[in-house]
Amino acid sequence: MVLLAQVIGALYGLLAVVFGAFGAHALKRSFTDEQLKSFEVGVRYQMYHAILLLILSFNFNLDTSLEKYMVYSFCIGTFLFSFSIYGLCLSASKGNKLRFLGPITPLGGLFLVLGWGLLLYVFVKNMV
Repeated sequence: MVLLAQVIGALYGLLAVVFGAFGAHALKRSFTDEQLKSFEVGVRYQMYHAILLLILSFNFNLDTSLEKYMVYSFCIGTFLFSFSIYGLCLSASKGNKLRFLGPITPLGGLFLVLGWGLLLYVFVKNMV
């Protein structure tokens, strides 16, 4: 599980840099200001959670079910949240917005909240 968190964290980090550069340069011409801001939110959250996955993988064994669910929540949540935003922005800029992606973004956010809640639970459980 540690290796999975490290690989996904590194991959998400790499892609966040690539997508951030792509958004700042190539998409600036074809995106509205609102689309660019939304795209940047996706990149920012992706990078936050890439770093978090790496920190978790270096500080936890990630061998309990709770820790595994936490990592899965962050991995799935980041993918659903950020990548649905990318899809929505890219498709809208081409004039064919993929509306089915709209409900996926908050679902991804829900997984991220779940991951943070599980992390909080791990910390509180270790306090007692």
